[in-house]
Amino acid sequence: MILLGLLRATSGAGHVLGHRLGVGSRAIREAVGFMPEDDCYLPALSGVECVQFSARMCRLPGLEALRRAHEILDFCGAGQERYRTAETYSTGMRQKLKFAQALVHDPPLLILDEPTAGLDPEERDAMLSRIRVLSQREGKSVVLCTHILQDVQAVSDSVIILGDGRVRVADRLDALAERESPAVHLRTVGSAAALQAALEKRGLAVEIGHDGQLSIEGAGEDNLRQVWNSIRDSGTLIQALTPAQNSMEAIFLKAVQGDSDGDS
Repeated sequence: MILLGLLRATSGAGHVLGHRLGVGSRAIREAVGFMPEDDCYLPALSGVECVQFSARMCRLPGLEALRRAHEILDFCGAGQERYRTAETYSTGMRQKLKFAQALVHDPPLLILDEPTAGLDPEERDAMLSRIRVLSQREGKSVVLCTHILQDVQAVSDSVIILGDGRVRVADRLDALAERESPAVHLRTVGSAAALQAALEKRGLAVEIGHDGQLSIEGAGEDNLRQVWNSIRDSGTLIQALTPAQNSMEAIFLKAVQGDSDGDS
């Protein structure tokens, strides 16, 4: 709300797209697409009329606003549901509607508050795919606010974790995901028992997860030859071998643990 100029900051200062907070609020709102967590539609309007209304509020002419509304709803996968009144929509369709309303004026910056909340797995993947398209292909900056950590790991370049109103972590995701000690994850075709035995024979620390995936600690570049030799000796077929990374869950818990340690 502070970034959009709807609330005044009690301290500090900042700029959004070159506009000073508290002074250039109208210019900021014109340049930002905001998708709130709560529903935001006018009763009795169809989906396409809601998006067209948002476009008109951003000063697009009538016909252009309607054309743009249909274009964005196509991108959001709205289909023929766009002609139904918004209050009849499912949770997934309401999320698409809010997303379209945020996009319709083609803003350079998007602020998305819980965009995948309430979506089934298929719709969640589709929403994340659209966010990646906007960021990577269209060059838009996207601020994703969510408690779903898998979504953060799926689409984010940088991460900020807040605790008690203060920034606890702020860094690039690839830097946060890098482990202090090297390790690899290895998935096999069929049983991994023979490969585990071969790896342990060479002195490598190995764990098998509940999904059958092998985690090999200390398998940096110096030890990768040992891993491949073990694969050859055991005759195991490999499905995937990837560097191990810290998960968002581990990153978040470390930040929260830091808060607890600091409070105690």
